Amino acid sequence: MMNETKTLYLMRHGETLFNVENKIQGWCDSPLTDRGIQQGLAAHEFFQSIELDHAYSSTAERASDTLELAIDARLPYQRLKDLREMGFGTFEGESERLNPKSPKEYQSFFVPYGGESSNAVGERMLKTLTGIMSLEDRHVVLAVSHAGACFNFLRMLQDPTEELAKGFTNGMIFKYQFTAQQFHLEEVIRPQI
Repeated sequence: MMNETKTLYLMRHGETLFNVENKIQGWCDSPLTDRGIQQGLAAHEFFQSIELDHAYSSTAERASDTLELAIDARLPYQRLKDLREMGFGTFEGESERLNPKSPKEYQSFFVPYGGESSNAVGERMLKTLTGIMSLEDRHVVLAVSHAGACFNFLRMLQDPTEELAKGFTNGMIFKYQFTAQQFHLEEVIRPQI
């Protein structure tokens, strides 16, 4: 069916040690905190009544650990590098105080330091998620990724200002409809944990 409507749940991983310590993570990793584990378990409750047919996570352990909590081994999943966070180059592991102050400043700030541009991340996410959702047997999919990756994906689709103002919290879930090769944001679920 060419115009079948499919559903993508794009989730940000649970809270990590670096989130608590206000450190830039990017492609480096840190473990889920107790709160991050609780966020993964809250996602498990949310997805209990949803018939997922495929699941994906970035290659970062914080994302795959969150996904494993959310789906509780009810289906296999695949880890994909292209779902990983924005690369921040030599800023990774450093204080978030060093981050640019606005999304516009992020666009190419990290490139001279070995990182990625915001557009590169958004395009990577759009290509990867479109590829996943275009497969015939993908109807209701969960993908666990990262704040910067989720933000830049949304930025490829619409002005993200309103959602950014509400916060890109750990464990949040973006529900997208996918029809005729286009994504449409239906709702954002922000668990209160």
